[in-house]
This record gives sequence, structure tokens and C-alpha cells, in this order.
Amino acid sequence: MKLIRWGAADQEKIGVIINDTWYDTSSFGGDYNEQFFNNDGLVRLGEFLKANEGNLPVVPAGTRLGSPIARPSKIVCIGLNYADHARETGAAIPPEPVIFMKSTTAMVGPNDDITIPKNSVKTDWEVELAVVIGRKASYVEEGEALDYVAGYVLHNDVSEREFQIERNGTWDKGKGCDTFAPLGPFLATQDEIKDVNNLRLWLTVNGEKMQDGNTSNFIFNVPFVVSYVSQFMTLLPGDVISTGTPAGVGLGFNPPVYLKHGDVVELGIDGLGTSKQEVKNYVKN
Repeated sequence: MKLIRWGAADQEKIGVIINDTWYDTSSFGGDYNEQFFNNDGLVRLGEFLKANEGNLPVVPAGTRLGSPIARPSKIVCIGLNYADHARETGAAIPPEPVIFMKSTTAMVGPNDDITIPKNSVKTDWEVELAVVIGRKASYVEEGEALDYVAGYVLHNDVSEREFQIERNGTWDKGKGCDTFAPLGPFLATQDEIKDVNNLRLWLTVNGEKMQDGNTSNFIFNVPFVVSYVSQFMTLLPGDVISTGTPAGVGLGFNPPVYLKHGDVVELGIDGLGTSKQEVKNYVKN
């Protein structure tokens, strides 16, 4: 299945994509959140779709998409998980996964604007594969890790490099700004993805190819990452793990290149669709 949430920000309804058509499943009830995943929501939704085949309303063309999942308890990110990205930033290849957190208030829809934060001059892009957890996971064995995964989603791990690297402390300062986590367009359940560790992912800025990688180049693959993170924290249904970015980020250029007002970022992953964000300067509300 391909799950979507659609409608105005903070008023999204749930839906699915079937044969490239968006359908409204709001009559199923609830949201794609912790409760949904924790209570066999994917199974129940599949049964609902069979029972209502041919009778679901179509979502109007041009409707805004929100994040395909409601706000989770946490977004966990893996840093430096592609060797080429580690090299371009001058970092050593990590012997174990680098973990940092991204604020859930950074979540926006796949085609919403990216806001350059107040006082920012180094806002950067990062195309990433994100994993959505399907059931409570603690001390999970690597061989069983995929049993805890609900599906996968495209993520732009937008980052402010000065805040992240130059402002003392952990990376979190440069990762959790508002609009810094565009997710979607949809969540693809595991059966939709043939091999999660062999997916092409790419990103362009103003039509120029910046990133073009493949998850086959992970340092730590998806089962390992899910298992590893679960050794340090309990993962709840609906939680997101973003698995790192390949080479081609703005920080890696010489000299570095960063986003500016009016730039357009487009990105995609095999089987997970594409997203597009316009960059806007911060304006006080």
C-alpha cells in the first residue's frame, strides 16, 4: 500500500494511492499515527480497501499533501552513513552509526516550502531514505529488524551547517528548525519495495543534479540500523529513522554552496516518489 495524508496543514485527512489515483480513506477513521500502527492498522486498512473497492472518493486534483504519517514520538537520524558523504565533509568513516535527533516540529509535507531560519547563511540539503517503525521495538535482533518496519518514505534532511557544526555541542541545533523535515509524498509499505538496500536516490537544486546515490552504498544497512538504534532507545510505532545521505551536499563543495531564497529543490527515491520544495527566507509572523 501507499499511504498519504492530504489537505490543509494541521487538518490532513488520510488516503491511499491505488494505480496512481489518490483515494480518500477518511471514513476508515483515525490518522496514520502511533495508535494506527500499534493496532494492526495496515492489516485493517487493507481489509477496509477490499470491502470498499470501487466506492472510495477520489481526492481532488491539486490537493496539498502533508507528511504521510502524523507527528511521531521522535525522528532519529543516522549521520555519515555513506562513505562518499563522510569523505566530502572531511569526516572519518564511523565505526558505529552516528545517531542524532531531529525535532518532530520540523515535519512538513513533501511539497511545502523550506524556510531558511533566522540568521542562517548555511542551509543545506540531504536526500535520505526514512524508515517508519510499525511496532514497539526494543533490543531488536538484526535478523528480525524488518519485522518491526511498517514502510519507507522519502525525506529531505534539511540542515543548517553553521548551527550544526560551528555553534558548539551536538548536531541537533542545525537539524530541527521549522520545515527541515519534508516527508513524502507517500509511505510505501514493505511489500512495495523489492530491496530497500538497493534504491537509487537523487536530488537537484534549480534543475542541477547535486546528489545521485544508491542505498547499496550504505555503511550500515537498514536492518542493522533499526537493530542498533533499538539498543539505545525504545522505538514506538510511527517513529522515523532517517538513514543518511550520499555525497553531493552543499557543505561538500569547494567552496561550499548553500540554499538561498527562491531556490527549488527536487528529490526522489526509487519506489518512493518525488518531492519538490521552494526555499523562502524567514519572515516573522
